[in-house]
Amino acid sequence: MSTEEKQDILELAKRLRWQLGDNFHDKLTESIYTDAARIASRAIANEAGQDYELDRKIDRIVTSKTWGFPIMLGLLAIILWITIEGANYPSSLLFTLLIDNLYPFLKGLATDIGFPWWLSGLLIDGVYLAMAWVISVMLPPMAIFFPLFTLLEDFGYLPRVAFNLDALFKKAGAHGKQALTMSMGWGCNAAGVVATRIIDSPRERLIAILTNNFSLCNGRWPTQILIATIFVGALVPASLSGTVAALAVIGVALLGVAFMFLSSWLLSRTILKGEVSTFTLELPPYRPPRFWQTIYTSLIDRTLIVLWRAIVFAAPAGAVIWLVANIQIGDNSLANHLIDWLNPFGLLVGLNGVILLAYIIAIPANEIVIPTILMLTVNYLGMHDVGAGAGVMFELDSDMATAQILMAGGWTVLTGINLMLFSLLHNPCSTTIYTIYKETNSWKWTAVASIMPVIMGFIVTFLVTQIWRLLGG
Repeated sequence: MSTEEKQDILELAKRLRWQLGDNFHDKLTESIYTDAARIASRAIANEAGQDYELDRKIDRIVTSKTWGFPIMLGLLAIILWITIEGANYPSSLLFTLLIDNLYPFLKGLATDIGFPWWLSGLLIDGVYLAMAWVISVMLPPMAIFFPLFTLLEDFGYLPRVAFNLDALFKKAGAHGKQALTMSMGWGCNAAGVVATRIIDSPRERLIAILTNNFSLCNGRWPTQILIATIFVGALVPASLSGTVAALAVIGVALLGVAFMFLSSWLLSRTILKGEVSTFTLELPPYRPPRFWQTIYTSLIDRTLIVLWRAIVFAAPAGAVIWLVANIQIGDNSLANHLIDWLNPFGLLVGLNGVILLAYIIAIPANEIVIPTILMLTVNYLGMHDVGAGAGVMFELDSDMATAQILMAGGWTVLTGINLMLFSLLHNPCSTTIYTIYKETNSWKWTAVASIMPVIMGFIVTFLVTQIWRLLGG
């Protein structure tokens, strides 16, 4: 810059100062801010005005006291329906491939190679079958649920869910963002635990971790649907059985939400006392979801990682299931001895020894609970014409055939109702337990998260049993 140009600028500044007077700096600053506000408002009006007004119109509906909750429940019901119905066909394909076709091939290959019966049983009937079951049952629902859930997140709806539920969570002593982690738990509790990272408060994040198990994950939906169809649907005429069974499953899922609020309230007033933190909830603008990026991210970051952890834990569980059914102590298997030992307590709480043993040895994955129950039942009753042998999990195509086996094992309507409740209120699967430890880095809180729900489950089933018997059921 030349000397003459600098002199001109100084002269201009002096003239401005003389015109504006002593408040030169204040007036100049005010002028700058006024111009900036005018430019910004014009930019907003021109570029985003219509979108902003549309967002506000949508928010007046989805966050209203009248329509907010029905819309939330409706969207959740639609997502769960798409997940359950959409997963049937790919699950059937995987089941056919991994269990109907590959399993007999591996058994034949082991025979041709000359594997001893126990090694073939341990590796194929136990380890492989458990992994195949987890993949065929767990993969399709997660591959559908997580992308749908993430699409809602990208669209901008999930922050509105947190907004709608914030007041309820505050009353329970928890954080409003727990609404999002709770919803994620319906896909997988392990993923729901990881999602608690969005909660800044350590105390409230811990509450969300400890109570996420009360979200009915996709591994428990098949059990709920099967038992509701067999036992609850049978209480009404055939024309209404499907509707009543579906309502029973939805009722159990909503009961899980109630237990989550109750346990959050109890934790926040006992071992996790503290003030509820306030947070500024940003409601982002609605935007079209990035479809393919969402699909890719959901499959890699959520579905496959969680599935891999489940497979890792399912393999040893399959081995344990086969061993307890095949190790003989005297004239009976170890499984039958354990069932006899667990039966008194199981019957006291409206269940039985088979159910308790199944939940103990099938802890790695909820998906293998029903196959394990069926295998243990036919072996305990000596029904050698059903199933594929000791330690070999199986399912039947017919609900009626499944019902006959369960009823032969002493199941009643009360047993079915209590199993639905215990399926909701029991310890997390081993994948979730491991994830809780990784997120909290504490065996103490991992133990609390594992033991608290199962105690609540036993209390609830015991009370239901006593009320049922008092009413003459």
